[in-house]
Amino acid sequence: MSIFYLICLFFSHSQYLQYLRSDSLHTGLSLLSLVDMYNIMESEVYEFSAADLPDKICFCPQAEFNGKPDSLFFNDGVRRIDFILVYEDEDKKEFEKRHTFQRRREYFEASLMKMGMELEATKSVVDEKLLFVKVHMPWDVLCTYAEVLHIKVPLQPNDLTSHYSPWRIFSCITKHFQPNEELIGKESDFFTAPFEKERQGYFHIKDKDLFFTPSMRSKMAFYILTRAPYEIRGNVKKFGITKLLNSGVYKAAYPLHDCRFNVKSKEPDCPNERYLLYNEWAHPKSFYKMQPLDLIRKYYGEKIGIYFAWLGFYTTMLALAAVVGLACFIYGYKTQETSTWSKEVCDPEIGGQIVMCPQCDHFCQYWRLNSTCEASKDTQYCVYMIVSLFLIVGCLFFPVPVCFLPSVTLFLEFWKRYQAELEYEWDTVEFLEQEELPRPEYEAKCIYERKNPITGVKEKIPYTTCGRCVRVSIGIGTVLFWIMLILASVVAITVYRLAVFFAFSTSLRTQGLKELEPIKEYVTPQMATSVTASLINFIAIMILNTVYERTDYENSLTLKMFLFQFVNYYSSCFYIAFAKGKAVGYPGKPVYLVGAYRNEECDPGGCMIELTTQLSIIMSGKAIWNNIQEVLLPWVKNLISRHCTRVTSENTIPRWEQDYRLQPVSKLGLFYEYLEMVIQFGFVTLFVASFPLAPVLALVNNLFEIRVDAWKMVTQFRRIVPEKAQDIGAWQPILQGVAILAVATNAMITAFTSDMIPRLVYYWSFSVYPYGSNTDHTMKGYINSSLSVFSTSDFSNASSPIDSFNISTCRYRDFRYPPGHPRQYEHNVYYWHVIAAKLAFIIVVEHIVYFTKFILSYMIPDVPYAVKEQIKREKYLTQVILHETNLKLVTKRLKPSDDDTADHTEMTESNEETDLDF
Repeated sequence: MSIFYLICLFFSHSQYLQYLRSDSLHTGLSLLSLVDMYNIMESEVYEFSAADLPDKICFCPQAEFNGKPDSLFFNDGVRRIDFILVYEDEDKKEFEKRHTFQRRREYFEASLMKMGMELEATKSVVDEKLLFVKVHMPWDVLCTYAEVLHIKVPLQPNDLTSHYSPWRIFSCITKHFQPNEELIGKESDFFTAPFEKERQGYFHIKDKDLFFTPSMRSKMAFYILTRAPYEIRGNVKKFGITKLLNSGVYKAAYPLHDCRFNVKSKEPDCPNERYLLYNEWAHPKSFYKMQPLDLIRKYYGEKIGIYFAWLGFYTTMLALAAVVGLACFIYGYKTQETSTWSKEVCDPEIGGQIVMCPQCDHFCQYWRLNSTCEASKDTQYCVYMIVSLFLIVGCLFFPVPVCFLPSVTLFLEFWKRYQAELEYEWDTVEFLEQEELPRPEYEAKCIYERKNPITGVKEKIPYTTCGRCVRVSIGIGTVLFWIMLILASVVAITVYRLAVFFAFSTSLRTQGLKELEPIKEYVTPQMATSVTASLINFIAIMILNTVYERTDYENSLTLKMFLFQFVNYYSSCFYIAFAKGKAVGYPGKPVYLVGAYRNEECDPGGCMIELTTQLSIIMSGKAIWNNIQEVLLPWVKNLISRHCTRVTSENTIPRWEQDYRLQPVSKLGLFYEYLEMVIQFGFVTLFVASFPLAPVLALVNNLFEIRVDAWKMVTQFRRIVPEKAQDIGAWQPILQGVAILAVATNAMITAFTSDMIPRLVYYWSFSVYPYGSNTDHTMKGYINSSLSVFSTSDFSNASSPIDSFNISTCRYRDFRYPPGHPRQYEHNVYYWHVIAAKLAFIIVVEHIVYFTKFILSYMIPDVPYAVKEQIKREKYLTQVILHETNLKLVTKRLKPSDDDTADHTEMTESNEETDLDF
């Protein structure tokens, strides 16, 4: 088509010509713009040709609502609705905005129709200002873009016999947890191949209207919508429904739900998949049922399906860890009263006679060791839970990291196998990067050229080398700034701990809590400080999360956001586990923070109970807050929307308008769901040595999380545009990194935070000759051995308490020589034995766990053997079909030349016979 002909067609439309004249000053549309428009349509960026340019601005035909609220078709009842566009009538807007919006929208819709899509507009039955544009893709357009997007479709039925599974013996039990097979039948198993328009006859096509599923159709429709142009001015290229939505030209764009979630559709051929998903998956009564993953994938796409598959698999593995953690909890609770250490602390003749040194300067008082009786039982309870963790699973010499963390490796390896099965079943095995087409937003930024080092062809890139360096530097600087801000908040909370501890130490031990008599024995200065600081830390975490959640695209966001969340959630836990109480000096020479605040100490039994308190508050608070937010916010918004429309019955509202009243889906909604679970995975693995009940809390939360996510997705949100995904993406290496880090953190928590190693050293070495006076190994006397002696006359003026009560010596938690010794207040031999044992423990445990992890990763193949066979069979069939097709094409082309060759051969033979006769 020539440019002259294009201009003539454009100006032949008198109505649009009059519109241009009335708005020429505002639009700037000129003949030069048309020429540029023609040229830009030939560029590879848009993947359109000049033929896609509309001959003239065609207006979308309008039709009245036909009174069928459940209909998924145009008014003719034949053409299926693949997508919905919603806009507001421009007559209600100001002059300049009205004409700008109308020009862009009309050109955009004309581009869609030129590309083969069919449109039909219908006015709203509720709001006269709204119009709904229904989009339909004919068969030829579907075939074209199915080939462009490499969509895999059925080739022929799967003829491989299924392998026997040993889990089938439990089918009589598991069938009660499966969705109703009469409602959700098992899908037919086919070999699949990428669709090719020229080879339609080889695919399993029974009905053209049903061959491409609604999710496939909406995916192809959205691909066209995101690349259709709406305005071109000179070198400025504007295209895509995303920008039109952001600028307000369109109010919404979404695919349709097939029915209401709680009522079946009255249309005869409607599959009612949304209704089935609600009843068999999202409804609270189905909390015990397995997820219908194939139906989820069919309705929402592979990306949503793989998330719920991973979440369900993770929850199942948590159930096993929760059983072990709960058994440890029960064992620790039952045996805490029998602890020799707790008995000595609570004994008035032992703990009641031990006077402890003040834990702050000047204002703090001396205190009796038995005042921490209940806290010591809790600390002993934590230690018993650690010990029971490896006793239960038979590890007699190596605790939590050796026994629990290899199960994390098993979880990751078995997930890879399960993921490989889903990749084959959901046709994402060969989902390569070249099949994942670039985003329109990325294409629009590609304004620089470079030569591809591999192909040697010039290609468009968004940034130069210098620009990319600047962008990366800014990103790194931003992340570091936020991390420093988090660390500053941790320091502030630490200062709060120190200041409040002084106040609690003065008030609780002198005045008491008469009004809280039932819980008085539990409220120690350390416990009160720990609980209040944990609550403040949780509030700070949620505030910083809210402020930081202003993000870029998902792939570039994953690692940056995880680093931020990692520091935000875990920094306070790392402080308590590895920093608190480690550098406090001794009463005569304490260590000060910022030169003013005396560094805080742990309880005589260690900081384990405080770490457990911190973890339980953050995990519980985070789970409760997220679930309330995920349930209440969309529900309240939809409730307000329904109230404002004031419709008496939904039976009079068409399907597209019912969906418009639902909440739009955030582009990063699934990203935050993954992030929430990965952070929880960190709590479960990184600190399981201090909190074995973490898997139990995580299990309970996930049972709610699956149903809450399903409920809000099915009932409160518009249907999501399906996306393809092969795996869980960047979250897989992050999970592996957390699992590796968990080995080190749990080993160090067991060694440095808990009191387990000092007790073992005392039991095996210092309770008997030559260090002890006992004949047999025992824990008796451990309290006296773990508390050093300090002379009150050695207090400095700054740290000396106001009231001395004529006390000559006091005790403190450390391993130092007593006063009067030639090396007084220096670390004694017990201390160096404990340090050596801790370091040896960490080195041995880490090597054993990492070696076990390597062996398990090597022995367990990532892809099951049966899946490998099916993949090879599918590739073979595809190659055979392609070979047969190519052979027929070659044979067809060579047939005329073969006939000529045969005639020439006959002539040659006749000549030879003539020569012989002669």
